[in-house]
Order: sequence, then structure tokens, then C-alpha cells
Amino acid sequence: MKLSVMMITYNHERFIAQAIESVLAQRVHFEYEIVIGEDCSTDGTRKVIMDFHRRYPDRIVPLLREQNIGAMRNLEATLAACRGRYLALLEGDDYWTYGEKLQKQVDFLDTHPGSSMCCHRVQFLDETGFAEANIFPSLPAGPYAIEDLLKGNFVMTCSAILRRDLVPALPPWFRKMKLGDWPMFALVARHGTIELLDEVMAVYRVHSGSSWSSLPSITRLREGSKMLSALDKHLGFQYTHTIRPTIASFYLEMAGNSRSQGKRPETAKHLVSCLRNGGWQLPGSRRTMAGLAAYALIGSWYKVFSRAKQTNPG
Repeated sequence: MKLSVMMITYNHERFIAQAIESVLAQRVHFEYEIVIGEDCSTDGTRKVIMDFHRRYPDRIVPLLREQNIGAMRNLEATLAACRGRYLALLEGDDYWTYGEKLQKQVDFLDTHPGSSMCCHRVQFLDETGFAEANIFPSLPAGPYAIEDLLKGNFVMTCSAILRRDLVPALPPWFRKMKLGDWPMFALVARHGTIELLDEVMAVYRVHSGSSWSSLPSITRLREGSKMLSALDKHLGFQYTHTIRPTIASFYLEMAGNSRSQGKRPETAKHLVSCLRNGGWQLPGSRRTMAGLAAYALIGSWYKVFSRAKQTNPG
């Protein structure tokens, strides 16, 4: 088997047919399978999948969970069932837009053994009105290293094709995360470059039911910091010089978010975490950090002064 398309899905009844059809529309010269991990949806997602399976029994492999096991366990179990030499990723609420996507990426990996994975640009389809980018990423096309990935994830899940033999057994801490694609890409990128192709070949859907994009921004930042800390330890702190500034930038953004909501104690807490991760070394951050520190300290001094006045009103 040349390639497995790994698809995990939960409550994607509105989207799953378009996702599957976009895979079936691929024009390729090799054998592939579509392995779908369906996590006991409460809507009609399973029915849609089984309708496709009846029509394409040799192409679609449905993995139907008897109970909901969560996104990370579903990903892990679905990954274990994939038999292909290459692994393409597509979640049930996204879809591909270019009929030669798989062939183009597989051809690249076949002829570039030093590349561990291949990705491309993605079009955002925003149903919430809050997406910050239309086409992502905006980086120049070409090869990137693991250090580039650890500074910020530029690989959209629906764009990635990995060498299956480079995907390790996922560590136990992986199951506790809300963010699974970034650490998996990092584990693979230890073994070769990441090639970013220039074409836009998929759509990433931003909607209120998304397991990631629907989360509040501060939750995504907190989860990103948690994941990177676990990944740093897992990698034996080999890349800590790259990971810690990324964590620091997340805490700095969390501090700014807390300040905008008038939460002085949280602002101070996030600022301290930023400093502990070397935040003073972030480019152009010192003035921002000084402002946040002043905001948090003034609030603390005001509370002390108010309590003193109440104790000694004269």
C-alpha cells in the first residue's frame, strides 16, 4: 500500500461527505486507502461514512468506536490501522481542492529522501468571522527544519503527508493534550526536512464546532505551552533553546489577553511564566513586558494601600 489517508471525525455530519469526496476525487497512479476513525458521533456522521463504505468497500476502512474515546486516543488508534508507506492527514471537517495533491506530494517525497514530510498552503474558510488569515502559511516555499517548526506550527493538518515509518509510537503524555498534530509533526521532523509547497490545495474550515479553532484564544495558548513543555522534556531538552522562547511568547500573549480583560493577578502570573522561560530575550518584548509589569504592580500596590487605609482610616 503506497499511501493511507488518515481521517478522524466526530460530529461532522455537515462536512464529512465533502471531505471523503475530496479524497475520492484524487487522480493518482498508486494504491491508497482511506482509514476513518469515527469517535461515536451523536449526529449522522457514522451513517454518512457507512454509505460511502458500501459504495467503496475496497477503498474506505471505517473504524467505528463503541464509545467516545476522545480525539487523541482516536488519532492514535486510527494511526495504528494505517498500512501505507506514506500517511496523508485530513480531518472530517476539512477538504482538499486540488485533484493532483496526493500525486504531487508523493512524487516529491519519492524523489527527496532527505525530506521527512511535505505540506502546502491552505485556504481558510471562516464561518465565525474571527480567522486571522485567509491563506496560511505566508512563509516562502521551500525546505524547513524542526527548529523552524518549534518556533510556530506552519503545517496545517489537512496539508501534511508524512513518511509513515518515521511516525513513532506516540508517548503517553500525548493523550492528555488537546493539540496533537504539532507534536506529531515535530517527532517526525527530527528525521528530515519539512518541504512547504507553494500551491493552495486544501481548505481548513473554521467553525463553532471545531475541537481546536472554537476554543478561546487564551485556552489555545495555554494548551500550546503545556504541549511544548511536554515535548521539550520528551526530546531530552535538545531543542530547549528554541522551544522556551516559543513558550515565553505564548505567556506574553496570555498576559496581554488578561490585561485587556482587567485581570491583574492573571496578568502578573503569565508575565512571571514568560520571564521564567527567558521572555526578556524576545525581540521587541521589553517595552511590552514593562507595561504589563507596571499594570500588574500598580494593581497590587493599590490593594495594599486600600487595605492600609481601611485599617488605619486616620
